Amino acid sequence: MAYVDGFVLAVPRDNLEAYRKVTEKCGPVWMEHGALSYVECVGDDVPYGELTSFPRAVQAKDDEVVVFSWITYPSREKRDEVNAKVMADPRMQEEPSCMPFDAKRIIFGGFTELTRF
Repeated sequence: MAYVDGFVLAVPRDNLEAYRKVTEKCGPVWMEHGALSYVECVGDDVPYGELTSFPRAVQAKDDEVVVFSWITYPSREKRDEVNAKVMADPRMQEEPSCMPFDAKRIIFGGFTELTRF
């Protein structure tokens, strides 16, 4: 079963194109170093819940959209290997130090796959 890194973040609508450009540079780096897939999705049906929701989780503001992303790997060990290579890749140093979103509000974690159909 695969290993998955998942991410949820809020991106200002005005910065969505800048965010897309960053992901178009970063995604291929992950893939070249061994990730199985790299996916970025923009929420278009993510209601603000009473207790919990994607927007609440990242404290999304009215002018922000929720982005849900994941990267898959064959195993956690491969994920650790790939991420080390990605962080050492000179192309990743080229990215601006200021991302087009508030990195303090990102949610991320690693997950072992339970089922797949």
